[in-house]
Amino acid sequence: MTTQLTAPPILEESPARPWPPPQGLWTYQDYRCLPDDGISYEIIEGKLYMAPAPRPKHQRVIAALFGYLWDFLQDHPQGEAFLSPIDLILPGLASPVQPDVLFITQDRLGMVKEEFIEGVPDLIVEVLSPTNPAHDRRRKFQLYARAGVREYWIVDPDDCRVDVYVLRGRAYAPLGNFGRNDQTASEVLPAFSVRVGDICPD
Repeated sequence: MTTQLTAPPILEESPARPWPPPQGLWTYQDYRCLPDDGISYEIIEGKLYMAPAPRPKHQRVIAALFGYLWDFLQDHPQGEAFLSPIDLILPGLASPVQPDVLFITQDRLGMVKEEFIEGVPDLIVEVLSPTNPAHDRRRKFQLYARAGVREYWIVDPDDCRVDVYVLRGRAYAPLGNFGRNDQTASEVLPAFSVRVGDICPD
């Protein structure tokens, strides 16, 4: 997912709390008050970010990758995968973000709550949007590393490329850059691989 910062929607002001909250002071409770209007909302370090609905190409990539991952996990039950929209709360950092795909190992599924996921997934995938690729390549790249997400995939559907990063200390290091005819690699799921061209639309 990629997002851009715009002015928050103006809702009715409460005597107890002004609306909208100033940037830097947004909470999950504020997020729950936002309208269901087809816009994707995320709160990172108290700042509200918004983006329009993703393109069909974006959705095709997510669906294809999730399908391969889902099939793999049926044969290798190592955890559970989720796809957007899903509220992911990274304590102290984001409340929430909306990863395109995330994976949590079996022994850590206690972070999956009734209404959201609260904790740090083992693997996150974001599919770039042409309107604001820096959101995933920079802002979320730094966010996920700080949170301790072990592996981060960035999928570029226009170039048909997957960049895989793994956590080394407190920063990401590249595991590999995979083009259309390459098979992906993963440290979190070593037996899982997909040919990049099979998840990119023609």
